[in-house]
Amino acid sequence: MRVGRLLCCIAVLEVLTGCYILQPVTGTGPEPGALMALEINDQGRLALGGQMGPEIQHIEGRLMAKEGDSYLVSVKSVRLIRGGDQIWGGEQVSIRKEFVSQTYERQFSKSRTVALSAVFVTGVFLVIKGLDLFGLGKEAPDSSTDSVGASWRRPRHHKTLQASSPPRSN
Repeated sequence: MRVGRLLCCIAVLEVLTGCYILQPVTGTGPEPGALMALEINDQGRLALGGQMGPEIQHIEGRLMAKEGDSYLVSVKSVRLIRGGDQIWGGEQVSIRKEFVSQTYERQFSKSRTVALSAVFVTGVFLVIKGLDLFGLGKEAPDSSTDSVGASWRRPRHHKTLQASSPPRSN
């Protein structure tokens, strides 16, 4: 019963965490407040190089505002062309639309979340069952059963205190 509750709690936590994917934006683009990624082109790398570094591949963050021909983004991370990520603390950067080759929006993926949850819960279940199989994680029983099926209790050994006689005075 406890194992079932544990697995259920783990599944709920995994679904709440969820899996997200970046989907190309179509139409007017993301609205302010959306989590997004901007693929930066060569012109953008040159223009943003002094402010963000010359090897920017794409920028991830929250869109704060769309102002005419630019995005105001609260930057969470920057992926570099030669690999690696730089983590940012939410600094706001204005990025002109002409510096962007592709815009992506971060969206919740139900199918990936369900698949990952199933794999994770199955793994936890197998670990718990494996511990039970090898007798780990169980307490030793206080009683034993003989060959007839009758159970008997083993007495616990307790230290007995012996009263000592008071010291004699002369």
